[in-house]
Amino acid sequence: MGRDLLLGMIQGEQEERGYISEEAMVQMAQGMGISVGDVYGVSTFYSFFSTEPLGRNVIRICKSVPCWLRDAPMIMESVRKVVGIGPGETTLDRRFSFQLTNCIGACDMAPAMLINDEVYGDLTPGKIAEILRSFE
Repeated sequence: MGRDLLLGMIQGEQEERGYISEEAMVQMAQGMGISVGDVYGVSTFYSFFSTEPLGRNVIRICKSVPCWLRDAPMIMESVRKVVGIGPGETTLDRRFSFQLTNCIGACDMAPAMLINDEVYGDLTPGKIAEILRSFE
């Protein structure tokens, strides 16, 4: 099926629209001669892709064991206190979305979070609040 081509199409849609819509999945499937289920499966397998519109700033926190042991729960609670949403939610003004992911590639900086494409590490509750307020 040309998984590389499909991944590229999905990534392009994510970058352009901020998410992969049902309509886009149908178009990709028809264009490649595959099922919509195949496109949906790839779109939902990778945690950095979304099938729902996200906020302008996407906060990602690693939920894997190394980060969890380095106080990922503190990051989650600090984000919740500052922006008022929990994992899987988006603020009403669409300024922030909060996502849990399997890895952000910053184990050496844990506890860490990723906002859009920027990694923030060695976090404390105060540092998290300061970082998030800079996005206002």
